Amino acid sequence: MFVLLLVLIVVLFGLGFLNPIWWVAAAVLVFGAARYGRDHGGGPGRRNGSDLGDYRVYEQRRDRQDRWDRRYTRRHRARWRREERRDRERRR
Repeated sequence: MFVLLLVLIVVLFGLGFLNPIWWVAAAVLVFGAARYGRDHGGGPGRRNGSDLGDYRVYEQRRDRQDRWDRRYTRRHRARWRREERRDRERRR
């Protein structure tokens, strides 16, 4: 579909040398394709807003992980330091 639109734009641009109104039609198609095509300007990588949805899922998971880290790292920090110290002593 997108290829057909590009071909149509090129043909209209070529016809513009005969009658300048075709250049206006080609410009309108280019503007429409850029503004409203492909999920409202999302670009070729974004289909149905899936990139944005994937990012939201990532952001929620990251926020949950941050909350978990803040909650449990403070609570068990001394125990983890003791365990790390024991591990270092065993390696020697």
